[in-house]
Amino acid sequence: MVRCPKCATEVDVDEDEVEEGEILACPECETEMEVVQIHPVKVNAISDDEDEDEEDEESEDGDEFDEDDDDEEEDKEDT
Repeated sequence: MVRCPKCATEVDVDEDEVEEGEILACPECETEMEVVQIHPVKVNAISDDEDEDEEDEESEDGDEFDEDDDDEEEDKEDT
């Protein structure tokens, strides 16, 4: 038995049936938790911020095309 790191709800987890790295969901608040240790079972909440950070990094790398930059280059060529 572990407690959800966000809402402290008890989550029934059998340490013989989970593996390290497995993702569990809290039945109460639906927070995703990663099993970081077994015997005894310990979990860490997976924050939504990690997903947002990855998206921010992609846009900073120039993966997204910014149409405004293209317009500025055309203006320079016309002069």
